[in-house]
Amino acid sequence: MSTTLDPRNSYKLFNVEDICLLVDKFYPQDFSKQEKIHLRLHLQHYELDIPNHPKLKSMLSIADLCQGLVETEKSTIYTLVDRLIRLILTLPVSIATTGRAFSAMKIIKIRLRNQMEDDFLANYLIIYVEKEIAERFTIDIIINDFYSMKERRAQLK
Repeated sequence: MSTTLDPRNSYKLFNVEDICLLVDKFYPQDFSKQEKIHLRLHLQHYELDIPNHPKLKSMLSIADLCQGLVETEKSTIYTLVDRLIRLILTLPVSIATTGRAFSAMKIIKIRLRNQMEDDFLANYLIIYVEKEIAERFTIDIIINDFYSMKERRAQLK
């Protein structure tokens, strides 16, 4: 359904009704009733304006379109359309992150046979899901941060 906002082929797939259905189905909490009415009006003006704009008529993706709307300041005119495009662009990222977290939790819980406390599990999952960031930490960095948190009786090094 988000393909209806696809700018390729001179916005050939653009359809106001399909976009409004998309909003009702996938983003009911993100737009008030009043905003949905205004969105329909924004989309009708958008449909006439954007495909004829010199910079925006040759966009190749929704991400390019989003960036183009900001660069041409059309995002300030079509604020609701801009919000919808941003929601569409962020949805796959949030779904993938959630999926990775549940996958990691399943692996960890099975591996440790459900013998851990919730706090430990939450902390361990953060490290597991964000392992690219965690790999940059060294033992020395961790010890220095721990040592700087509170005055200790003895040095850890």
